[in-house]
Amino acid sequence: MIRLVKKPVKKTAGAGTGNDRAWIERSAWAYGLVSPDPVVRSAALDRQARGQREVEAAFDRMYQGPFLTRMLLFPVRNRARSRAIDRCMPGALGSGSGYSYARGSISSWPRLPLALLFLEWEARYPREWTEHAKSWGVKQALIRDLAATDHDQQLRTKLVELVDLVVRRAHRCKDREYVRVARAVDGAELRERLHHARRSEDPTARLHASYVLWLLDRPEIPNTRHVWRTWSAGAP
Repeated sequence: MIRLVKKPVKKTAGAGTGNDRAWIERSAWAYGLVSPDPVVRSAALDRQARGQREVEAAFDRMYQGPFLTRMLLFPVRNRARSRAIDRCMPGALGSGSGYSYARGSISSWPRLPLALLFLEWEARYPREWTEHAKSWGVKQALIRDLAATDHDQQLRTKLVELVDLVVRRAHRCKDREYVRVARAVDGAELRERLHHARRSEDPTARLHASYVLWLLDRPEIPNTRHVWRTWSAGAP
């Protein structure tokens, strides 16, 4: 599992480093992971799988050979492993050890678009995400940080879309964190989508949307398992 650690860095808001720009160019293939075209998505999944195999092979090489050889070659092998991690999700979000953005400015983090793509992939194609890039810790950390930041209109629209996607499918690990996002971007656009989901023929969408709307009207109530169980036990 990739552990996310915020590392404050000195840079101008909205300006990415050369490494960030290069990473974005190298990672353009990842948008295929959410493509509605099964051929495009299959190609992206193959690319992701190759990246995972490279990571596993690089990790194995770190511990090959006699002890002294391993110690001498460890820096080189570790860099090779980091490069491999950087080529697939979710490791690419943090270059192998964490992700960095100016504290309080995730909305201007150059890697944000693909972080949002990582969450969208999990929301739209949960089975593929679980098979190829499962990391509940990364999912949770990103959702919490996105809920806590300032939201420009573009980011707000994307987060509203994510909440809408999540309430319309079966509950998955860490989905409860999306209530933080819903409360952070509460407004007419989100509520319109939730009311539409509540009128859906899908009982899952109706249940989840009703619960989120109920919590939005009661910001003082924490979103705990006990609250969910109590509410759902009395839900029509």
